[in-house]
Amino acid sequence: MTRSYVSPDLRRQVAKDAGHRCGYCLSDEVLTGLPLSVDHIVPVAAGGPTTRENLWLACRPCNEFKGAQTHAEDPETGEIVPLFNPRTQDRHAHFAWNDDKTRIIGLTPTGRATVMALQLNRSILVRARWRWVMAGWHPPQE
Repeated sequence: MTRSYVSPDLRRQVAKDAGHRCGYCLSDEVLTGLPLSVDHIVPVAAGGPTTRENLWLACRPCNEFKGAQTHAEDPETGEIVPLFNPRTQDRHAHFAWNDDKTRIIGLTPTGRATVMALQLNRSILVRARWRWVMAGWHPPQE
């Protein structure tokens, strides 16, 4: 599969739309010091277009875990459900933070499936969030 071209202007628009944060784990480009990837919400492999409406930012691990998936299994019900769409869905309806703000809790089938499929609580990220919380940089103010 060839990569689709995202112009610098389109990337700037998407980055501004996303607040320079991963649409899934909410990692911030400035905190990580790493540029985020432009993610096709509906992947190119699944026929998704390279348009602003289908693009959002994602950190490299979230983007890689998502791959060409558009759906995943809800670990609670076993049902196959759509993954979270950061452009069109309300994050607060699908996710919450645990008490110490280091882990993302899926509140809905889509939220739970996304947490599991994209490994939003991978250990290195949980440790990073703990440090960000201690510094007063996390969770992000939305």
